[in-house]
Amino acid sequence: MFVGICTLECRIQEAHSLKEKRSVVKSVMERIKARFNVSIIEADQQDIWQRAEIGFACVSLSQIQARKTVEKIIDFIEKDHRLEIMDSAVEIL
Repeated sequence: MFVGICTLECRIQEAHSLKEKRSVVKSVMERIKARFNVSIIEADQQDIWQRAEIGFACVSLSQIQARKTVEKIIDFIEKDHRLEIMDSAVEIL
């Protein structure tokens, strides 16, 4: 069994308040959780209105499948123009 772990530092360009930021982050996280069945949280920078750190993890029977799932989620976030990925860290255990 393998675990894919990813941390993304994102910028929310159009957020002008914490309320707007949380709306975007919550929406994106719920869509990812529903589509990919992963555990996901807003890990850091919760009080900064244009930044978010999102962390997620998936479990798979193969290392290749875990990496593909992580890559699909990153692609999914990149296609959502509300967030811009500034930095990422991926680890497969």
